[in-house]
Amino acid sequence: MSDDVRERPADELRRRLSGPVLEPGDDAFEELRPAYAMAGEPAVLVRPATAAEVAEAVRFAATVDLPVSVRSGGHGAASFANPGGMVIDLGLLATVDVGEEGVVRIGGGATWGAVAEALATSGLALTSGDTRSVGVGGLTLGGGIGWMVRQYGLALDSLRSAEVVLADGRIVTASAAENPDLFWALRGGGGNFGVVTSFTFQAHSVNGVVFGTLTFGLDDLPGLLRGWRDAMRQAPIDLNSTILAMPAFGDAPPALLVFVCWAGAEEEADEAIAPLRALPGLLADEVAPRAYADILDDPHPPEGPITVVDYNGFTDDFDDATIDTLVEAHAGAGAAVLMLRYLRGALNRVPAEETAFAHRGSEVLMILAAFLGPDAGADGEAAVRRRFAVLDAHTTGAYSNFSAHASADVLARIFPPQTLARLRQVKRVYDPDNLFARNHNIVPAEGAMSATALG
Repeated sequence: MSDDVRERPADELRRRLSGPVLEPGDDAFEELRPAYAMAGEPAVLVRPATAAEVAEAVRFAATVDLPVSVRSGGHGAASFANPGGMVIDLGLLATVDVGEEGVVRIGGGATWGAVAEALATSGLALTSGDTRSVGVGGLTLGGGIGWMVRQYGLALDSLRSAEVVLADGRIVTASAAENPDLFWALRGGGGNFGVVTSFTFQAHSVNGVVFGTLTFGLDDLPGLLRGWRDAMRQAPIDLNSTILAMPAFGDAPPALLVFVCWAGAEEEADEAIAPLRALPGLLADEVAPRAYADILDDPHPPEGPITVVDYNGFTDDFDDATIDTLVEAHAGAGAAVLMLRYLRGALNRVPAEETAFAHRGSEVLMILAAFLGPDAGADGEAAVRRRFAVLDAHTTGAYSNFSAHASADVLARIFPPQTLARLRQVKRVYDPDNLFARNHNIVPAEGAMSATALG
């Protein structure tokens, strides 16, 4: 292939694809380049119109050694820079087709808000991300902790099959019956193995929810966390809850928001939520019946020059010692947000080895984010990371979808050693040259192996 094609890949791609091919300077490129709070500097951004065009783009990238990153049509908490590379934006592959018995086929570029609205007319829903604009693909491949995680597990636990474009351009199906090793890896291994152009899910009957926030003062954060934990340990599985501890912003005082989502019989909601309402210091109660599609929020990226230092970890036992360490880490981090998601339920009933998401003993996911000003510098950022790291002794790993930075250390927290070793074997079969590397990258195991050798 000529040097001109390598230097100006957009020209050749326009000859091969019917969907938009954008490069720096194009108005649409600037609109699509940002991914939530960050933006990379790719050489070209393509929006394929079909799975076959995705395959064409992938083959071209492999031929000219063009780094590839994949965007599943929505925003993400992490943005992996791809300087000089190709972004494959799946936003044109966004159909939602509802079949018989709740089987739903969703394009790889759909967002969860669009999915929730499409399913609502059939009285169906899928546990998903919190926000309307998050992509179905990225969230599902990393796990998918949503508002019905206690009843139905992760989003990936409702996945039945996927259509995948591999690094060599082949289009295959991954399911329990076809390419089962690939299907295992996709469920938690992220975008390391190919481009998923469509997902087939088993949706669930959900006509409505009781949803909203209980607002508390922050006079006794340790006591509130213990009370929330004890209430959730006794709560029916139809009750999901997330805590958000907010620092003072402007005129707003610090506060603790307890989000509740009841997805059972509406007449039973008050009794289930009562122990949370009884926690001390209740200031406001904004819990009410809603449509499930209406509870998904819109994200608000941080504004201005600011550094976000993040931490997340799963804990199998949210005991008093963990709470005390968490409160200390949060208090010493300045303007920091604390989020806790209660998980115990269906997620725990799936064996750890059944999917590449292996943290199946988890009770709570803990998330911390400290916001540092432009004068904090590398030393200030390192100091906060050291403070957060004391939680490592209380956690069993990390959640890839909330891990904004890629490194070997982060990868080792996301995947237990045995899981990572198996993922590397699958990577060796389906992407031996590591074309899909702009992510929490799983490096192929050394040597050659056929797909049949994995069993």
